[in-house]
Amino acid sequence: MHITASVFINDDESGLHHDYEKCLERLAPEKPYSQYEYNGYEDNADAHLKRTIMGREVVIAITIGKLDFGPWEQIFYG
Repeated sequence: MHITASVFINDDESGLHHDYEKCLERLAPEKPYSQYEYNGYEDNADAHLKRTIMGREVVIAITIGKLDFGPWEQIFYG
């Protein structure tokens, strides 16, 4: 698991994936790099913030020994 990676559960739908990208970019835009104090060494402060928003772990229900998801849910690593 990389420090800027996230694990989350949601519907596997391309429009939703695109919406996540747009929303996260509005909340923590990549550029200008100079807007972040952290970007003195690396230019990825936005990725650290985005990961904090999305989280790094999930709880998954197990029913009768199997992962218990809704009909369209998947686990994502982003």
